[in-house]
Amino acid sequence: MASVNKVILIGNLGKDPEVRHLEGGVAVARFPLATSETFKDKSGQKQEKTEWHNIVLWRGLAEVAEKYLRKGQSVFIEGKIRTSQYQDKEGNQRYSTEIVADNMTMLTRGEGGSSEGGNSFQGSASTSSAGTNYNAGAATAPAGVAQNDEPDDLPF
Repeated sequence: MASVNKVILIGNLGKDPEVRHLEGGVAVARFPLATSETFKDKSGQKQEKTEWHNIVLWRGLAEVAEKYLRKGQSVFIEGKIRTSQYQDKEGNQRYSTEIVADNMTMLTRGEGGSSEGGNSFQGSASTSSAGTNYNAGAATAPAGVAQNDEPDDLPF
């Protein structure tokens, strides 16, 4: 039987990405992403629930995140869920759930810019109306990100 592990999130960065470079020069970036939903409770009061997701980007995507992403910006993330098991200092069994991103689209331009358009970084090196596509497996970030005034292809 086939199985699928796919996550799609649109949210806001909770803090600037933390980027580390491993021994082989491979970059890894981590940041929290907040997604929110509003609903009415039983008494008719409007409630908001925010869910926090731990995002992990590797190689080229990590370098793009380091260069362009900042706290508060909106981003579209596509990837898979990964749960790790480890022991804390007291020997207790702990679990950590992360979203390992394969594709990323910046929905906010620049520092605190508008939410129009965006740049897409994903598994192919080409240009589309959604912005600049980027190969997630490459070890270097693009020299610059071209701004695109055309509407994006996202259905929302």
